Amino acid sequence: MPPASQLPADFNDFVGNTSAVESLRTAIAGGHLPHSIILSGPAGAGKYTLALMLTMAIECERQPRDLWSNGQSLAGFCGRCTNCVRIASAANLELQVAAAVDAREELRETDKKETRVLIQPHPDVLILPPDPPQLLIKLGQVRTLIQRAHYLPAEAPRRIFILTAANMMKEAANSLLKILEEPPDSVHIFILAENPGELLPTIRSRCASVRLGALPVEEIEGLLIARRPEVAPAQRALIARLSQGAAGRALAFDLDTYMAARADALVFLKNAAAAVQTSSNAEPDHSALFKMTETYRAGADGQQKTTALLRALSLLLEDLLLLNAGTPELLRNIDIRPELDRLAAALPFAWIERASHALDQVHSGLRRNLLRSLSLDAFAAQLATP
Repeated sequence: MPPASQLPADFNDFVGNTSAVESLRTAIAGGHLPHSIILSGPAGAGKYTLALMLTMAIECERQPRDLWSNGQSLAGFCGRCTNCVRIASAANLELQVAAAVDAREELRETDKKETRVLIQPHPDVLILPPDPPQLLIKLGQVRTLIQRAHYLPAEAPRRIFILTAANMMKEAANSLLKILEEPPDSVHIFILAENPGELLPTIRSRCASVRLGALPVEEIEGLLIARRPEVAPAQRALIARLSQGAAGRALAFDLDTYMAARADALVFLKNAAAAVQTSSNAEPDHSALFKMTETYRAGADGQQKTTALLRALSLLLEDLLLLNAGTPELLRNIDIRPELDRLAAALPFAWIERASHALDQVHSGLRRNLLRSLSLDAFAAQLATP
């Protein structure tokens, strides 16, 4: 994938998942694209990028087509008409959301509580990101979607709505279900999901599903050679594995930030290994651990550090499970294999599995806006239990 602020010039520049992309393009060209589609896949697989490109193909004023030798028609977009340019302006979602949040902060306190984050690059295209700080899609956002879905398009062939995540408030999910049951003829809804299981079964049953699969390590390395030639071979091999088959994640991967987060994550795991191996009569020393978690206590910087830490912990726990399963060739953190071998020998499989479940609970707690430091300290205490 290109940088977040830039979309591919055409579908041929979209990396990977050729069959899924061509199927969607064929459906658009033939006029039989489902009204509601779940685009799923790992973070960085290009779900949002593809959703915008498909939106441009639907709304493009010129409606270009690629024709195969068998006569099959594939929808494209010109990238230059008014509709394409306006839709492409939403490519940098983080920047758009930050601007919307800043605008909300300028409102009066009473108005601020009623205002939800919505991105509208075009009169007929509405993007619903998770609303900060809880980072959930909320009822007010879905109500806006439902209201606007019942109006005919103003300037383009269709009205298109993109929900950029699957994590929703219960009331929002139930309201969304109503529009999915009987979508207006002129409406298409894209729901982007890392894990479709987060969605209600009734939502999943009313949507077509398209999954963007992980790319092979070799393909990711080739992409890095072409797009990030400045990256050294050893770092390239590491990034290709840490990106978990997601092209966009690989191209944007900040290895220095990850290394810093991984160092803290290893403090958690080493502390746990020491606790597991300590006799029941001795109290393990947690001073280094709690000194480290103190740096995660407040502010936007703490939030970013926490996100990076949890991702590093997740990858390390996956590696420990892979070593326990006897599949070391699948390791992500290939540069610290000896250290991972020592941790895998010290930490039993049941402990690693329990730690993975505890990490899921931390993610859930942070989505509910629990204090970061308390969540991390509680997680650390769970890890220290043999």
